[in-house]
Amino acid sequence: MSSCTRVALVTGANKGIGFAVTRELCRRFPGDVVLTARDEVRGRTAVQQLQAEGLSPRFHQLDIDDLQSIRALRDFLRREYGGLNVLVNNAGIAFKMDDPTPFDIQAELTLKTNFFATRNVCTELLPIMKPHGRVVNISSLQGSKALEDCSEALQERFRCDTLTEGDLVDLMKKFVEDAKNEVHGREGWPDSAYGVSKLGVTVLSRIMAWQLNEKRKADRILLNACCPGWVKTDMAGDQGSRTLEQGAETPVYLALLPPDATEPHGQLVRDKVVQNW
Repeated sequence: MSSCTRVALVTGANKGIGFAVTRELCRRFPGDVVLTARDEVRGRTAVQQLQAEGLSPRFHQLDIDDLQSIRALRDFLRREYGGLNVLVNNAGIAFKMDDPTPFDIQAELTLKTNFFATRNVCTELLPIMKPHGRVVNISSLQGSKALEDCSEALQERFRCDTLTEGDLVDLMKKFVEDAKNEVHGREGWPDSAYGVSKLGVTVLSRIMAWQLNEKRKADRILLNACCPGWVKTDMAGDQGSRTLEQGAETPVYLALLPPDATEPHGQLVRDKVVQNW
């Protein structure tokens, strides 16, 4: 591969929304599309499925919970393409409503993957994003609902324009700690670990967009969070009202924003519309 070949990458892409986003990018993105998955067998099976449709994604293993795995991917992208043009952070987990796992464990594991691991992917891959790059973090309106269900003091902190990445990390750690000590309700947190994790992703997206403005404004990289809606996936079950293709629409729209676009940036987007939260 030459470093002038453009490349888009989707995490957690072997099924669900990630798979649908990968399929659509294979159809519409002018360059290579890399499908990543934690499980190599499932990932390669997904690639074969798309190949059977006449599409040609590449595969690379990625476990976002493993920093070495993220760095191996970064090195691959740097070596093969000289960087990255489009990153869609889709990998994530959710416990089912009736899961008997204790809340503190749910909080720890959900935040570990959905917030901390997603942040690690951004930390490692943002420095190799090429000019006019596009970063899409799959969040959820569950995050906005979690914010509404937080105490006023917490809401104020999350909405604060001067909140730093370090402050946000501390807040996310505090939620896990408060859940462990069975005081999260008293400390003003809601009962949804998934919601808090996605609130973290939305706020992180805003902060990282600011950082890009400060450090690399001339490169016009756009970074946003989006809500794909309630989609029929393993995560949502048949409760979802949207097809995978409908769920992929907004992430793909943000991934393919034209090179001269200056917005949205640092926003939460649903149905291609910026959300107030």
